[in-house]
Amino acid sequence: MPRLAIGPEVPRELGALAQPVRRDAVVALRRFLLNVSGAPHPESVRGARDPRVATLRLAGGHRGVVVRRRDVYWLRTVLPDPEAWSYAARHRYGINPVLGVVEEWDAEALERVEPALRRSAGVARLFDPICDGDLLALGIDVHALPLVRLITTEADVAALEPLLPPTQYVPLAVLARGGTLAEAWRELDGCRAFDEDPEEPVDAEDLHQALLRSPGRAAFAADKTELDRLLTAPEWCVFPHPPQHRLSRARYDHPVLVVGGAGTGKTVLALRRAAHLAAHGSGPVLLVTFSQGLCDELTGRLDQLVQDEPMRKRIEVDNPERLAMRIVAQVEGRRPALVGPGARTMDELIDEALRLLSRTTGDLLDDVEPGRKPYRHIVVDEAQDVSPAQWRLLRAAAPRAADDLFIVGDPHQRVTDTRVALGAVGIPAVQYTLKVSHRLPQELLTFAVRLRGGGPADGLVKGMSALYGFRSGRFGPRPVVRAYESEEAELAGLERTVADWLDEGVPADRIAVGARNQGLVRAAKRVLRDVPVRVSTFANLKGLEFDRVALIGVAEGVVPERPPDDPGARARALQRERSMLFVACTRARTMLYISHSGRGSPFLSF
Repeated sequence: MPRLAIGPEVPRELGALAQPVRRDAVVALRRFLLNVSGAPHPESVRGARDPRVATLRLAGGHRGVVVRRRDVYWLRTVLPDPEAWSYAARHRYGINPVLGVVEEWDAEALERVEPALRRSAGVARLFDPICDGDLLALGIDVHALPLVRLITTEADVAALEPLLPPTQYVPLAVLARGGTLAEAWRELDGCRAFDEDPEEPVDAEDLHQALLRSPGRAAFAADKTELDRLLTAPEWCVFPHPPQHRLSRARYDHPVLVVGGAGTGKTVLALRRAAHLAAHGSGPVLLVTFSQGLCDELTGRLDQLVQDEPMRKRIEVDNPERLAMRIVAQVEGRRPALVGPGARTMDELIDEALRLLSRTTGDLLDDVEPGRKPYRHIVVDEAQDVSPAQWRLLRAAAPRAADDLFIVGDPHQRVTDTRVALGAVGIPAVQYTLKVSHRLPQELLTFAVRLRGGGPADGLVKGMSALYGFRSGRFGPRPVVRAYESEEAELAGLERTVADWLDEGVPADRIAVGARNQGLVRAAKRVLRDVPVRVSTFANLKGLEFDRVALIGVAEGVVPERPPDDPGARARALQRERSMLFVACTRARTMLYISHSGRGSPFLSF
């Protein structure tokens, strides 16, 4: 029987087909997987750049393009017949000789580019100082070396980005901007899903192993049930980006902090880490986030990710305040009062919970009697908004042992006044960084970073964290900023914009409308009363994502609200307001619309 791997584009492409065509295509794939009568058979491609590429006739004038090697078939895409034949003829595939991951090349486009590069090549070429051996050691394809040797400028490398596999483009881009071989290797780490033994040679003919090393590019369907799951589950559940896969599955002898900009996959990483610890850890897992709303969101996503019920029950989702209340309530036998006679503040409850945890362990070294702690593993999302007292509580809730604390966050997305380095609260975490935004197109990312200021932010780590090196892996439309003469005209513009998006086929649950205050939220809800899109404050969009986002009322005097007069407090308030707008802007996957009536926010003046 064939071993069938599904590419990440396939579920989306099948989902876009008319229902009868999709049904027939899925049936054909099931038959192919089971190797039964009536299954589609691979058809060779005339003029193919890669003889291993074939097509499968699926249904309704649609074909799948597969890369085959022995009994392994990688279903790369599903397209209408003419486009499928063209795609199959245009591309070639390989296995990176250093990283061992699969690579896709737009061979036809590169053939057209080479003469232009040859004509424009100067006497001094960009990679002349670097020998072939060093380029090959970085995994540069031997067949691509003649093309690489023609490159004259950094702009040439940028122009080749859409045509090259990331594992080829990334090291060339680093070297083109003057980086060292060591820096190129560090950047390549983002393309690696496993920490391979460097002494273990890569088999360039073993497609099965290469696909296993490329979890973001392929997932194997062992049977009909698994195939159906792969075709219906959300993409983030099935196709993890390489750093997510590697960081979520590693064993750590110390607390871990992963920082990354908007859309780099921090929340998905936290979910995957919690799932891995539930499956392979040695005790209950607590997944912590900033608010109750985000707890509900993470709970729903965990239910999608973890299908095994006993394993799912090993993971609790909570926020630090509710954790403190639960710990106190368990000892006192009733829920602590937060209002009325005998009420305690939340800070007092957190202090009491910390005291109770310390008393339970008798101040012993945690790794001596770890069973006395309520949790064995703790995963923290949105870490930038956790307060010092909450960090001390979380540190006390798990033993100091391997795989104890796994923390993700971004100081640039802080929406509170919290600023604390983890080392100052007894958590000497080792830091990792995610630099590629998979949510934001480059145009939106550039806009948001300029709006945020792009400067460093403090908290989580000692010193300052900068946005340097933060980039996107794709391109899209530029954000739209609209000015209106009145609030009524602005709300009418919002109504038209959302209606246009719905007419274009964007599902209502993939659209969000945000505003700085509740008054504007209520006004937006009035004009969109018959449209089931999400409408909320900027702060309540935190941690979520949508295809399209409209932000209204981004005007002077509203964003930011009037800051305090004290210079220090004023600076902190303005930075918090910038961060809040930055967070709201970066919820959009494809399109961002910003509007204001009267003078626009000073944050938009860049």
